[in-house]
Amino acid sequence: MTRGLGLALMALTVLADQLSKSWVVSYFDAGRPGGAPGNPQRVVTPFFNLVLTWNRGMSFGLFNRDSAWNAALFSVLAVVIVTALLVWLWRTESVLVAAGIGLVAGGAIGNVIDRLRMGAVTDFLDFHWGDWHFATFNAADSAITLGVVLLLLDALINRREKSY
Repeated sequence: MTRGLGLALMALTVLADQLSKSWVVSYFDAGRPGGAPGNPQRVVTPFFNLVLTWNRGMSFGLFNRDSAWNAALFSVLAVVIVTALLVWLWRTESVLVAAGIGLVAGGAIGNVIDRLRMGAVTDFLDFHWGDWHFATFNAADSAITLGVVLLLLDALINRREKSY
């Protein structure tokens, strides 16, 4: 049961991520990084904008340079991490761990698909408070974050006391 849950969440995460990114790119009429003029954005609420950015780096825009090596390096790293997560998924009996792994792996795969197809990850969710903006992110990033929270929650719930 846990494997099926993890694999289902992984597949749903990849699907939701790719559909949302495809919609945003289409909405802003931008086929590839650099395809849309300027910095396209749509104000949705006083604290949320829909924007289109291309992240060639990793989380929070770290190492966001226009380098072909970035896409290859971060894709290989993600494949290694997803492989390790799938091994963990096959061994776990915890529903929380399986759900967390499915979300993290699905998010990583969603971002790898972008890197391989376009050389950059499509980010579009921009939350802000006045002029302060949180790092722009996407559905894959949200799934990864939620997955990590579930893994941490499982670790806290099932923490074993060390015996001395």
